[in-house]
Amino acid sequence: MSKEMLNALDALETEKGISKEIVIEALEAALVSAYKRHYGQAQNVEVEFDEKKGNIHVYAVKEVTEEVMDSQLEVSFEEALKINKAYEIGDKIRFEVTPKDFGRIAAQTAKQVILQRVREAERNIIYNEFSAYENDIMQGIVERQDNRYIYVNLGKIEAVLSRQDQIPNEVYQPHDRIKVYVSKVENTSKGPQVFVSRSHPDLLKRLFEQEIPEVYDGVVEIVSIAREAGDRAKIAVRSRDPQIDPVGTCVGQKGQRVQAIVNELKGENMDIVEWDEDPAIFISNALNPAQVQDVIFEENERVCTVVVPDYQLSLAIGKRGQNARLAAKLTNFKIDIKPESEMEDFYAELAIEETAVEAESKEEE
Repeated sequence: MSKEMLNALDALETEKGISKEIVIEALEAALVSAYKRHYGQAQNVEVEFDEKKGNIHVYAVKEVTEEVMDSQLEVSFEEALKINKAYEIGDKIRFEVTPKDFGRIAAQTAKQVILQRVREAERNIIYNEFSAYENDIMQGIVERQDNRYIYVNLGKIEAVLSRQDQIPNEVYQPHDRIKVYVSKVENTSKGPQVFVSRSHPDLLKRLFEQEIPEVYDGVVEIVSIAREAGDRAKIAVRSRDPQIDPVGTCVGQKGQRVQAIVNELKGENMDIVEWDEDPAIFISNALNPAQVQDVIFEENERVCTVVVPDYQLSLAIGKRGQNARLAAKLTNFKIDIKPESEMEDFYAELAIEETAVEAESKEEE
């Protein structure tokens, strides 16, 4: 057993990268428990593994005392002096108590410890590998599903796709190949757990990086994304190169580039708009395809009223308010959309105020 044990420890260190010292330490602790369990001993014991020969020794540790109250934990000062005259009260003495058949128990225990350490090492390798993919995109194969999750095979691990991370109305069949966004990787007691998403806004960002080289290279930057998964999304882009049109670059010739992303997301509509440092222009762009006549900001800088022609009101608001809602998320402004006809009184009052201000300034002159 000793040679087999040493060979197994060497193989573990070479093939799995598991430190021999860590396994021996765990093995000694497990053998202490095994000894107490099999031999009904409650005494203080230590197990020592000989790294050179592979032999295992069990020692009972007893404290030197004047009077022995518990023979399993204590040894008299008189007995201690017979062993070695240098012993004093309070010293600890180790007595070998290795049972003859302990080799069999040790072999079983060693096997369990080694298997456990191998599992832990493999789990750590998988965790480290997949934690590097966190906030990134991967391709997987749908395996099965239950009431809680869709299970997606990513190769070395099975990731879970929860209901809220699925695209509404998207049907997943076994063996379907899908692209998923790795939203979270956890190292649990049962091993690594990978959570993936199809509805996360950053899935769009990663798909754009895959399909559009200018986005991947950083020439065209995605500034913000607003998404209602499976239905519609708005993406604000800007170019770092004045010679490059960011919207045209993302859409591609005849819409081929963005169409590849739409197809991956089963027909989700994409509105690609140009970001602008002027909030009024950015908000106007975000409400595309509606035409905006005016953007009026309130004292609270993140609140505004947008004026559109009467015939454009329903287009600006969108079906079930979706266009306005996505524009608000995209720009991080609270947007109140008003038809031009409702703003006539406001503009009239504004004109009166401006006239009054001009009159005051003339009088002061």
